Amino acid sequence: MTVCDLKVGQKGIIDNIYGNERLLALGCISNTEIEVKKIAPLGDPIVVRFRGFDLALRKSDAKNISLK
Repeated sequence: MTVCDLKVGQKGIIDNIYGNERLLALGCISNTEIEVKKIAPLGDPIVVRFRGFDLALRKSDAKNISLK
């Protein structure tokens, strides 16, 4: 399961991040809770909240965040 599989308001715990060091630098690491706040009408971008701030992710980046 990835962040793309979540619907607005659903939460998950990050298991692993593949291929995006930018997300790691922002604190998006394993065992961090992540919540989907908004999804754009066409599905891209996805706004997520983790560690107290909101971040807009491209769908291609969200697919690289696997959840437990």
